[in-house]
Amino acid sequence: MAYDPKTIEPRWQGYWEENQTFRTGDDQRRPKYYVLDMFPYPSGDGLHVGHPEGYTATDVVARYKRMMGFNVLHPMGWDAYGLPAERYAVRTGVHPAITTRSNIANFRKQVRRLGFSYDWSREISTTDPEFVRWTQWIFLQMYKAGLAYQADVAVNWCPAQGTVLANEEVKDGRYVETGDPVERRTMRQWMLKITAYADRLLADLDELDWPDGIKAMQRNWIGRSEGAEVAFAVEDRESSLTVYTTRPETIFGATFIVLSPEHPAINAIASAGQRGEVDAYRARAAAMSAIEKSQAQGKSGVFTGAYAINPANGSRIPVWVADYALMSYGTGAIMAVPAHDDRDRDFAEVFGLPIVEVVSASGSPSGDVPPAAWAGDGLMVNSGFMDGMETKTARTTAIAWMTEQGVGVGRIEYKLRDWLFSRQRYWGEPFPILHTADGSIVPLPEDALPLLPPELTEYRPTPDGEPPLARAEDWVRTTDPKSGMDALRETNTMPQWAGSCWYFLRFADPSNVTAPIDPDKEKYWLPVDLYVGGAEHAVLHLLYARFWHKVLFDIGVVTSKEPFRKLFNQGMILAFSYKDATGKYHRPEDAAERDGRWYVGETEVERQVEKMSKSKFNVVNPDEVVDQYGADAMRLYELFMGPLDVAKPWQMSGVAGVSRFLHRVWRIAIGEDGMVSSKIVDAKPSPEIARVLHKTIKAVGDDIKALRFNTAISKLMELSNALTGLDIKPRSAVESFVLLLAPFAPHIAEELWRRLAHPESLSHEPWPTYDPALADDDIREIIVQVNGKLRGRIHAASMISDDELVRLAAQEPDVRSRLTGKAVLKEIIVPGRLVNFVLAP
Repeated sequence: MAYDPKTIEPRWQGYWEENQTFRTGDDQRRPKYYVLDMFPYPSGDGLHVGHPEGYTATDVVARYKRMMGFNVLHPMGWDAYGLPAERYAVRTGVHPAITTRSNIANFRKQVRRLGFSYDWSREISTTDPEFVRWTQWIFLQMYKAGLAYQADVAVNWCPAQGTVLANEEVKDGRYVETGDPVERRTMRQWMLKITAYADRLLADLDELDWPDGIKAMQRNWIGRSEGAEVAFAVEDRESSLTVYTTRPETIFGATFIVLSPEHPAINAIASAGQRGEVDAYRARAAAMSAIEKSQAQGKSGVFTGAYAINPANGSRIPVWVADYALMSYGTGAIMAVPAHDDRDRDFAEVFGLPIVEVVSASGSPSGDVPPAAWAGDGLMVNSGFMDGMETKTARTTAIAWMTEQGVGVGRIEYKLRDWLFSRQRYWGEPFPILHTADGSIVPLPEDALPLLPPELTEYRPTPDGEPPLARAEDWVRTTDPKSGMDALRETNTMPQWAGSCWYFLRFADPSNVTAPIDPDKEKYWLPVDLYVGGAEHAVLHLLYARFWHKVLFDIGVVTSKEPFRKLFNQGMILAFSYKDATGKYHRPEDAAERDGRWYVGETEVERQVEKMSKSKFNVVNPDEVVDQYGADAMRLYELFMGPLDVAKPWQMSGVAGVSRFLHRVWRIAIGEDGMVSSKIVDAKPSPEIARVLHKTIKAVGDDIKALRFNTAISKLMELSNALTGLDIKPRSAVESFVLLLAPFAPHIAEELWRRLAHPESLSHEPWPTYDPALADDDIREIIVQVNGKLRGRIHAASMISDDELVRLAAQEPDVRSRLTGKAVLKEIIVPGRLVNFVLAP
């Protein structure tokens, strides 16, 4: 009988569900392992084949750890609040809750078809009322601790969407999702004081098993720097400009000042003749996000017409406005030292500004303008009282001089700014806050939680620009339960990030109605041992979750300082797309290759590998793959394509190849009659098969632990080839092979295990063990002598013990016959070369 995944896979998925095979208990006598996916947003498009790559990886680890005896927590849930469902509601009038439930049902169905060993009894959605309760409860704890406050801040406002956007959602002055224009606007917003945790967020990165690149991105985002604030008097003005610099020792080389386009001093210092150009430049800069400004190269700007006085040498230096100066960093003003900063140098060259060397790598002035900006250490030159000093000494000296002269002071600065936590949306967690008639801000009592969004039929902001919740007038107007005073509810909502900041805690105790998590369960399950997801969450989600976790640590909800012990970023799965010379994309099935070129009809198209997108017609639906080849084939191919952390293109021919491998696996154990093959016998494996088997057991286990799944599958294929070529197949070797395959292709493994006369699921069977001597890759030929004469040869690992080596040597047939009935006086062993048995005369 042929291998038929369409029959096998639904049957085993039903078995797992009926028997709650993967339901996780809280038996704290067993070692725990918590493996987690970054939970998805359930969009209406459903999954494409890129989504399950990380899910498959974590499932392999979860299944392996169960077989190793761990109590495994492997849950799944849904990050279900957010703007996409709200936009759909605006277009169709369908309530976001209805859309979200439908999308979750579709995602759940698709995920279940792939046979992941999730504990579905712990499933959560960030929109669940009980989950909302504790999200709001955590916000209240932050408010009580002074970590949540309101402030007037500059934001990215999207008029078309009627909401504030994060900097990461804006590119080239437009919302990246829709292309709608975005403008900068000052609004009163809720803020979270993440800056209070900046040093801890930095320091604790050192303890994490995370990719170096991700930790570097977080360090850069936090951006701790030591420097000084320095006051530059403005010529012909009563005021001064305070700059922040990390290189105070270079002050003698400051030849101009750069202000951020949002700097409040611009209006006061810009000359009448320059006002028009300044205003026009600021208007253009207002359309840029903070990220775009931080990436600016110092090649655009406008002169204010004003001059400042360098306090170190009294020189008169021009004041400019440029987009590479950020209001969100330092004071929003830079003392530009073009000889020693690349962006200052670019700016100076574009606008013809002076370049003065003050740090010499060689120890003496170059005499001319240096050919490039030197940002390293050296000796001070052209720097008055600091001439000849090393830069580190000069830095301390400069700060002391500035302090003594009253023109500066040492300061630690961060790029990190407090988290703008408000959104002008409907589909999000309402803030549990009241605004009373006397202007007070009153938190809701905890027993009034959860506060859910009211029912609405119109999800746009009001005509006067108020958030959508303001439309629910009966909901907005209420009474403060403590004072009885008339009050208005807060009409902003929390961002989608709120739920994802702590959901990993709730999986450990999803039904708790008295606390976010039970203390005993928190101590047992947290932190997460392995967290897998995309690198696009490197800064925002991961930084925000770490911040919330530290707040919860401070108030005693958690006992671990960090939420995720090990992080792994899977690479993106790409797809082939076909585009003609006009930029129009075509469906892959319409493209044909002729003479090394690709055509749609008679139109030549370019084939390229790109991110999956509906507009490029290159999205691959996992349901279609499962329908054709089965879930096990898809799972194997997802991991066999290449290393987990690199991008790679999807090719259906690769799935077909993996499917053929599974058919070969089936024929190892099952005969044409559908019964266990008669070639499988209870026999000891030959030394050759034993070596292959034990090496595979060790290698596959090591590869799973290191997340090298593609090489693990290659080794399984090698073992299957070895077993396929046997006329007699030892049952122990075949059963070990099935157990090794189970984490990767669980459906076929369960079916084979059952047919091999095991009545229970293999999900909790022990992982096969290996003999280190047989698993050693360094196998050597050993000469065996009896009384100095060659009587046989054996193969043994280099690390084998002397006792084991003697035992193996004595089992060689010619040697065994000569030793029978004889006394062995001694055994002479030359490691890695020979064993000589010396017999009594």
